[in-house]
Amino acid sequence: MIRTGQTLVNAVTGESLTFVRTAADTNGELVEVECVVQPGGFVAAAHVHPHQSERFAVVEGELSMKAGKTKLALAPGEQAVVEPGTPHKFWNDGDVPVRFRCEIRPALAFESLIETMFSLAEDGKTNRKGLPNPVRMARIARAHREVIRLAGVPVFLQDLGTLMAAPLARIAGYGPTYQATGSAPAATTEPAAA
Repeated sequence: MIRTGQTLVNAVTGESLTFVRTAADTNGELVEVECVVQPGGFVAAAHVHPHQSERFAVVEGELSMKAGKTKLALAPGEQAVVEPGTPHKFWNDGDVPVRFRCEIRPALAFESLIETMFSLAEDGKTNRKGLPNPVRMARIARAHREVIRLAGVPVFLQDLGTLMAAPLARIAGYGPTYQATGSAPAATTEPAAA
């Protein structure tokens, strides 16, 4: 379970997230994180939150992002809101880290998704883009389909793909969530050997 003040680091994507307010703090209303993206860092993939909005407010540096068809470069003091269902991604094109606050409303299972993806990267179980193998990704995507979808892939194809991959994921021992092997185990964590 994510705690207020906890920081998760994804060395593969160059992101670190510190949880300012958690779902538990806000009764599920929102999650607020302070994110630092290193130069050349990026979010793992263009994605859509079907039921959540995200507000990005830059504190330091310049945040490059694409929301829908609009490309943005947000400077300190500037913000952008990405409405539910809008494809988006962000990255740091600059020479210095960018720091921004991000609010995700409602919280849903956002914390679980972030903990899973960052833990997989920590344990070396992602590619250079920060994504796990397709079968493991399908298992995670199925469990978090109310939180995140891939941009540019029709929803029915994503649902079909995740259903078809489910038996392989079970055989491989992939769970819907994952914690780094240095973390305390949780009931839904896949076996460390997987």
